[in-house]
Amino acid sequence: MGNKIIKPTQDQAEEAVRTLIRWLGDDPSRAGLLDTPKRVLKSYKECFVGYDQDPIAVINKTFTDIEGYNGMVLLQDISFISFCEHHLLPFKGVANVAYMPNDVVVGISKIARIVDIFSKRLQIQERLTAQIANTINSCLKPLGVAVSIVAEHECMSCRGANKNGVKIRTNHLLGVFSEDDQLRHTFLTLSDKK
Repeated sequence: MGNKIIKPTQDQAEEAVRTLIRWLGDDPSRAGLLDTPKRVLKSYKECFVGYDQDPIAVINKTFTDIEGYNGMVLLQDISFISFCEHHLLPFKGVANVAYMPNDVVVGISKIARIVDIFSKRLQIQERLTAQIANTINSCLKPLGVAVSIVAEHECMSCRGANKNGVKIRTNHLLGVFSEDDQLRHTFLTLSDKK
């Protein structure tokens, strides 16, 4: 992530929320807003818990007893909520994640947890898609990894363009998924089914 981040104290962060409330034109000392800074920080701790989690530690336990299995492993419709780093507004959707094992597999819940860890950080959808695929690829060393994410962004629907229902799809394909047209087509077709 680059430079070491020095986190402000709880009091400093609460004061920042009060400053934003004043900037909006309201009084942070009025009854309805008095505890808002604490509630915002508690909410943010939940929404951004991914910063405190290590995706490599989550996916490091693999299983080799797969009796020669050589087909695609596909998890469909892993729901997530993330926050756009440009406007701090949510975007939510589903991730479809597949990999072609190369002698090892990982518990399926670990794949869903990787999606959660990276989505619980300030994000752009393109980077989120790549981070999930690259982490699985580097840890499992599979024959290939494919990630497809479809999401709706509130920064598009509730401000700016004000367009509801617009879905953005991003794909990141590695190894055999980028090389084999039939496998890529199968993954993208399955990812598109509801």
